[in-house]
This record gives sequence, C-alpha cells and structure tokens, in this order.
Amino acid sequence: MNEHAYHCGFVAIVGRPNVGKSTLMNHLIGQKVSITSKKAQTTRHRVNGIHTEDNAQFIFVDTPGFQTFHKGALNETLNKSVKDSLGSVDCVLFILEAMRISAADREVMALLPKHTPVILVINKLDKVKDKLLLQEFIDGVRAEFPFTDCEVVSAKHGQRLSELLDKVRPHLPESMPLYPEDMVTDKSERFLSAEIVREKLFRYLGEELPYEMNVEVEMFEMDGALRRIHIAVLVDKENQKPIVIGKGGEKLKKISTEARLDMEKLFDGKVFLQVWVKVKSGWADDVRFLREFGLN
Repeated sequence: MNEHAYHCGFVAIVGRPNVGKSTLMNHLIGQKVSITSKKAQTTRHRVNGIHTEDNAQFIFVDTPGFQTFHKGALNETLNKSVKDSLGSVDCVLFILEAMRISAADREVMALLPKHTPVILVINKLDKVKDKLLLQEFIDGVRAEFPFTDCEVVSAKHGQRLSELLDKVRPHLPESMPLYPEDMVTDKSERFLSAEIVREKLFRYLGEELPYEMNVEVEMFEMDGALRRIHIAVLVDKENQKPIVIGKGGEKLKKISTEARLDMEKLFDGKVFLQVWVKVKSGWADDVRFLREFGLN
C-alpha cells in the first residue's frame, strides 16, 4: 500500500439483525444516516455512509440484518441485498455481540466471502467485565473463519472506532474519492425523510409495530427554504391502523413531531410534515410493491 496515494473503497457492514450495524455506521461517519431501534430488522435498504479523511474515503454499506425468522417476499429481498453487498466490496466488517454467538450469527458467517478481507468486529465492549473471557470468546470465533483481523468496539459509545478505521484503511484500493468530502450519504433527502419516520415508528410502537409496515413519501417539495413533506404509513390490514394512530391520534402525533425535529436537524432547515396511515394489503408479499419502494 502506497501511504502517500489516495485510497477509496467500499466496506460492507454485516451481521444478524439487531447487532448494532446501523449504530456503528452512524458513529463511523459522525452523523445519523441509517436508522436504529431495538427492534430487529430496522434497516430495509442498503444505505451508503461516507467518511472522508485527508488521504482516504471509506464508503460504508449498511445492510439489512440477515433474517431467518420471517418468511416471504420481503425477507427474501432483504437477504438477497445482504448477499449482493458482499459480492461488490473491498472489505467486510462482520459484527458480533461480545460474548454471544448464535445460530443466526453463524448463518451470516456462512455467507462471508473467502477472497475479500473480512474483519471481525466485536461490539458492546462496554458490557464486558472480564477481558480474559473476552479473549477466549474471540479466539473461539476466529477458529471458525479465517478473519483478516479483529477489533473490539462499543458502537453506542464510539469507543475504538479510530482503531477500527486503521484496520480497514490498508484494504482500500488506490483511487480518487468518489464523493465530495462534505457528503455523508448517497441517499436523497426524500429517502432520508422516509427513513426517519420509519425509525420513529419502530421506536415508539415497539412490540406493537406491525411487521408488514412501510412508509411512502407522497410529496416532497421545496417552498422557498421550507420543505413540505407528506408521508403515508402503509399497513397490511385495517385493524393495524389504530395501533399506529394511537388513542386520540396521540402516537401518530408524537411520531410526526419527533420525525420533524430530526429532519430539521439533519436538513438544517424548517420542515412542514404531514403523516397519515393507510392500508395497502399484501404489499410485503407482492414483488411489484417491493420494486415500487426500492426494495427489489
């Protein structure tokens, strides 16, 4: 590796659902572009986050968690997205929770490429008390796959992320940057506004959230410096609408307000946001719908 040349490349972040992939990417690029929640399968789109340094540009690809529990067209599409991401990157970060490896983790491990550098990233360092036990755990995992390297981080608290970047950097090919240095994602404001609403739905509905749910931007217009955004929350059945709306519209109002505040912060400008709920039966198992939402 020529230390004086510029390096730029794609780095896939993979792991089972809810292992901290989106949190890790948001901290690596220093801004929230990929949505997070404690509910598995929050990420449904492949999102690129960009971190630019003086001599390197890292393009992180946040993938949906590989899903084995729910079946159907939606999850087949999400799992295909994970596999496709692994075939077109310069380096892979395989994320595991410290002191825990499950059958779901091993299913993702089985997909890891043999001819691309794969770095084992052990997340949630802040929850580990015994460092000797942690080392034993790491040694056991490394015996299962020929990882190029290993790093232990806390994505939530931003610990040891510069050390992780140091381990990724040598695997980036010599190339000029693909994006301007002030760009943190390749996604549009329209896309990000939908993702922000979806995150609030995950966060505030918790276990009540219908799995077959998505959001659709019906209008995104600039009115001078004001962004006018209309977003529909799509559910599969009529009886799911009250779950999202809440008593007296309380939940939907809270979701809308929190989403608007996040958008204004991210877009650095005023936002007029309207959110409503409508039924679009069978969308999660209709490949045509998935294509319409950019999921296929």
